[in-house]
Amino acid sequence: MDIELSPEDVAFREDVRRFLRENLPETVKSGAAATPSVFVEPEVGQVWNAVLHAKGWLGYQWPVQHGGTGWTPFQRYLFEKECAAAGAPNLTVLGLKLLAPVLWTFGTEEQKGFYLPRILSGEDYWCQGFSEPGAGSDLASLKTRAVRQGDHYIVSGSKIWTTHAHHANRMFTLVRTNTEVKKQAGISFLLIDLDSPGVSVRPIRTSAGDHEVNQVFLEDVAVPVENLVGNEGQGWTIAKFLLENERGGSCHAPKLIHDLDRIVSASHEQSDGRGGVLADDTDWKRRVARARLGVEALDMIELRIIAEIAEGNAPGPQTSLTKLLASNLRQEIDLLAVDLYGVAGLQLEKARPLHGGDAPVPVCAPGAMIASPRYLNSRAWTIFGGTNEVQSTIIARSVLGL
Repeated sequence: MDIELSPEDVAFREDVRRFLRENLPETVKSGAAATPSVFVEPEVGQVWNAVLHAKGWLGYQWPVQHGGTGWTPFQRYLFEKECAAAGAPNLTVLGLKLLAPVLWTFGTEEQKGFYLPRILSGEDYWCQGFSEPGAGSDLASLKTRAVRQGDHYIVSGSKIWTTHAHHANRMFTLVRTNTEVKKQAGISFLLIDLDSPGVSVRPIRTSAGDHEVNQVFLEDVAVPVENLVGNEGQGWTIAKFLLENERGGSCHAPKLIHDLDRIVSASHEQSDGRGGVLADDTDWKRRVARARLGVEALDMIELRIIAEIAEGNAPGPQTSLTKLLASNLRQEIDLLAVDLYGVAGLQLEKARPLHGGDAPVPVCAPGAMIASPRYLNSRAWTIFGGTNEVQSTIIARSVLGL
């Protein structure tokens, strides 16, 4: 899809491209390419974060007064598109794109002054404690309790599917502070130091062999009252705000386009088993065309949302549409990668990491070693951040008015 750029946007894009050519470390680029899970490991992601922070570009979505760049919504889109095309890793989203907007919108001046600089510097690495064993898609049914005792909340319960909790030193979480009201009205938003007594983290291995998610146990954990964000009972409102940012805070299409282009490029060298190359196979070309049309349609929708943001409007419930489409396209493209390599695409190496000097030797091309674990991990896309069914319900009610 071509969009006519203003001279200012062309100059901005060229500045970003030049910066990426000169400053994106090859180890970071190769590490991102060889990461089968959704989140890159800190030894890859935090290195790139530090490069961007030194440039002043890490908080590119933040307000200027909190360390942001002052870029327009379209410039932010161009930045993400160029980063994706260059093979840069996704940024560490939990602190930068989820918690930070909550803090500058609902937090106290003390919370903003303390936590926001530490997110940018990398001193704090955050995880998100929302889902529980009995409260995933039905998040309002969470049972983790926070009982106020003097100047502390005593928190007990557990959180599950907690991404990178084994790396994090802090967790933002939803807790129940009132059991006598409607379940949504009794939820509050707390910041928890994971070094506190009573916190333990248990790893959960995915079917692909990756350790990305965890279960976090909270046993009478004392949390200072000043770690409450917003008011007691405001957690549900804050969670909805955060989830809209999660679903619409970044553009999915540029990364999907990059991954699809990489697969198509490899198909020109991959045998079709009949003496030709897969790129010339009619069924393969049909599948690629369907995926590309889907990604380009998603790109248009995301640009429409960007235009709304540029007018001063919130992302809104239409971000559920981008989450739904991006999840399905992610799975479709990852399946293409498996089929691209045939039998070699079925290899499932359990060693980690799959990048660096100690990485295992792939069967066939490096992309073949990544194909199956990436495919298996992407099964979670239609679950995390709200299942496809939840997104469809939001679209039906809030977008279509059904």
